[in-house]
Amino acid sequence: MQMFKMGFKIIFYEERNFQGRSYECNTDCPDMHPHFNRCNSIRVQSGCWVLYERPNYSGFQYVLTRGEYPEYQHWMGYNDTIRSCRTFSYKTDGSYRIRIYDRPDFQGQMIEFSDDCKSIRESFQCHSVHSCNVMEGYWTFYEHPSYRGRQYFMPPGEYRKFSDWGAVCANIGSFRRITDF
Repeated sequence: MQMFKMGFKIIFYEERNFQGRSYECNTDCPDMHPHFNRCNSIRVQSGCWVLYERPNYSGFQYVLTRGEYPEYQHWMGYNDTIRSCRTFSYKTDGSYRIRIYDRPDFQGQMIEFSDDCKSIRESFQCHSVHSCNVMEGYWTFYEHPSYRGRQYFMPPGEYRKFSDWGAVCANIGSFRRITDF
């Protein structure tokens, strides 16, 4: 897959409902603190974005696609703190494939998915995901079923242990494809 960037635009607002001081961004930004103090609403006009709670692309992650988010709860934010952001896109033939394992280093029970999974416990009959291989497409892992809780951006690659995707434990409740390119 070849990465490329084109025509990205996101607008951050300090207040809810797109009010207050705003900042327009069209590229990766490792430190957004100089541009605004807090973020309570966002308009994603184009592109796909990963927002981070801390500078230099660390902390809680939020994956946003085109749309309006009038308050931070609409992007499942835990608070009004956004300190860095990245854009992403890729050329795709529409294929999505991911393998998840119930043990580290691609061991134990494995199942392959090519579509969204609303509940890993119901589909996989396991309570944790310890490793995964994202073979095609970009995905978002969620801490809880029904696409709720902490989010983890999952580009193609091998993740031998849950800390490789930024998690502190193996609790993944659901995941879905990122399809808005």
